[in-house]
Amino acid sequence: MTLSPFLDPIAFAIVVGGTVTAAALRTSAGDIGRGMAALRTLAAPRFAADPLVEQIAAFGRIAKRHGVLALDRSVIADPDIAAAVAAIVDGAAPEDIAELLRQRRRARAERAAAVAELWSGAAETAPAMGMVGTLIGLVGMFVKMQDPHAIGASMAVALLATLYGALLANLVLAPIAARLRRIARDEAVERLRLEPPLIALATREQPRRPLAVAKSA
Repeated sequence: MTLSPFLDPIAFAIVVGGTVTAAALRTSAGDIGRGMAALRTLAAPRFAADPLVEQIAAFGRIAKRHGVLALDRSVIADPDIAAAVAAIVDGAAPEDIAELLRQRRRARAERAAAVAELWSGAAETAPAMGMVGTLIGLVGMFVKMQDPHAIGASMAVALLATLYGALLANLVLAPIAARLRRIARDEAVERLRLEPPLIALATREQPRRPLAVAKSA
C-alpha cells in the first residue's frame, strides 16, 4: 500500500499553518520559546534529586569546616540551590529560605502549566483547522462541479485535512502536553526533597552569625 494518496500539501499547510498561527496569536513569545525548549526534556532522563541532595550535604561540610562564606565560591548549576545558598551566605533566616523555595516552586509550576497549555491548546485547535480545511475543500469542489477531472484535488483537501487534524492532535500534540505535565509533576515532587536540607543548612548557620557580629564589634 502506497502513502501517496494520503499526502496533500495544501491540506497539510492548512492544518499545520492554522494550528501554529492560532497558537502564536494566543500565546506570548516567552511561553512559545519555553514550549519549544521543553521538547528537549522529552528525551532527557527523569529528574532525580539525589545528586543535588548530596551536593547540599557537601555544602554543609564545607560550611562547617571553612565557614558559610566559603560557599560563595562554589559553582552551583541548579538555580534553586544557587539562590538558596546565596541567601544563606547573605544571612537569610530559615523561614526566609523556606519562603524563597516556595516562591521558586510556584513560579516553576506556573511556567510548566503555561508550556503544557501551549501544547494542549494546539491539540484542541488542530481538529478545528482540519474542519476548516474540509470546508475549503468542499467549496473548491462546488466551484469545480462542471469539471469532474478537477474535483479530485479539492476532494483530497476536504478529506485529508480532517485526517491530518485528528492525527496531529491525538498522536503528536496531546501526547506532548501529557508527557510535559508528567515530567513537570515528577520534577516538582523530587525538588521537595531539596527543601529540608537547605532549611537545615540555614538553621545550622543561623546561630553563628550573632557570635561573629559580636566578635567583629
